[in-house]
Amino acid sequence: MAQWSVVALAAFAAAGAHADASYPNKPVTIVVPFTAGGPTDRVARDLAESLRKPLGNNVTIVIDNADGAGSTIGMAKAARAKPDGYTLLLNHIGVATAPILYRKLSFDVMKDFEYLGIINDVPMTLIGKPTLAPNNYKELAAFINKEKDKVNLANAGIGSASHLCGLLLQSTLKVPMTPVPYKGAAPAIADLMGNQVDVLCDQTTNTTGQIEGKKVKAYAVTTSKRLTTPSLKDLPTLQEEGLKGFEVTIWHGLYAPKGTPADILKKVNDALKVALKDPEFIKKSEGLSAVVANDNRVTPEGHKAFVQAEIAKWTPVIKAAGTFAE
Repeated sequence: MAQWSVVALAAFAAAGAHADASYPNKPVTIVVPFTAGGPTDRVARDLAESLRKPLGNNVTIVIDNADGAGSTIGMAKAARAKPDGYTLLLNHIGVATAPILYRKLSFDVMKDFEYLGIINDVPMTLIGKPTLAPNNYKELAAFINKEKDKVNLANAGIGSASHLCGLLLQSTLKVPMTPVPYKGAAPAIADLMGNQVDVLCDQTTNTTGQIEGKKVKAYAVTTSKRLTTPSLKDLPTLQEEGLKGFEVTIWHGLYAPKGTPADILKKVNDALKVALKDPEFIKKSEGLSAVVANDNRVTPEGHKAFVQAEIAKWTPVIKAAGTFAE
């Protein structure tokens, strides 16, 4: 009996090490904690197309838009999913800021997920309503310093990219503006174009078309270097304009529920590395002014270390602003 138990345990251990040699043999779901049609959803759908072949069996990849509460609803859903490789999570910087912004979370971002790799970095632009008097960043800075909280600073809701960029901008300028939160980027930009609010800092995925169409005034980009996108290449960086160390990019990463078997994690990470080199995915990303990741952050270890650094970066900014959600 004892001998049988040893053999059985050995077989069980071997099965655990290689949980599903046929993976994937059914559709894989990527949970996206934002609405369909938004920038994170677009990244997910573009990536899904490039993941299908390297992941194997020309698998079907389904996008599940579980939006709400600054991406925490979708993250909670993914954290609770069966850890078998058939549910993944694609999220942006919200993974690093949720633990600071929300007092109560049903999950721990560092303990309840397996890290699979960073996908890209998306620049941001500082834009204003069409009738805003300043015509360049120096004039805008003088305007903000003079008007202070009379300046309405739009954002797409707590935890959104525009909210975080706005917090850092106010912290760096040491000038409080009046935040105007919206339920998403689309209504925020619509009101900016309609001269209902003054300023917005948002992703190029949301603003490039409006800048090209001259529907808003563009003042600067948030990257350390100027962008190469034709319609944005003449915009200065905020660092050039005197905001030393100011840099905000909205990155996206891929995750799995904690406990997903190691061999499946490796297969997904290997497929991700191939997908990020797909010329079609790179082309689509460049069209959004996004930079596809190709550094150590594409590894699980590098990805997790990067998120830890981002948490450390944003903690003092968010705490100083006193912005929290239940």
